[in-house]
Amino acid sequence: MGGPERLACPAPDCGFVFYDNPLPVVAGLVEHEGQVLLVRSVGWPETWYGLVTGFLERGEEPEAGVVREVREELGLEARVVRPIGVYTFAERNELILAYHLEAQGEVRLGAELAGLKRIHPDRLRPWPFGTGHAVRDWLERRRASPS
Repeated sequence: MGGPERLACPAPDCGFVFYDNPLPVVAGLVEHEGQVLLVRSVGWPETWYGLVTGFLERGEEPEAGVVREVREELGLEARVVRPIGVYTFAERNELILAYHLEAQGEVRLGAELAGLKRIHPDRLRPWPFGTGHAVRDWLERRRASPS
């Protein structure tokens, strides 16, 4: 029949199949006071920083989800400027929906975060996995049409 092998319930009348589909994750490249905010999650190595991310909730629109995550994790009010792109993150079985946001307010780190780094967009460099692909695409678009 093709397709990936899946775990299924062996009972004759069960019919349950475990599809193990990727989980939808929203990611926000947040600009605040002219700088991009990178965050370090609790439990990450001291040198690892990335975009604000979180799982999309049931029934939630992705744009609302990323705004919620910025509010929960940074205490900021944000607005979506535009989508950046959609990326697979096979290592974590996630589908990342990335957005560029502008935020206002005073940063207050939520309980899930262990650190914050502010970086000028001209000094921002992408990393080769996960949300780093969204950073790469955002930087390319920014270079192509500076404001």
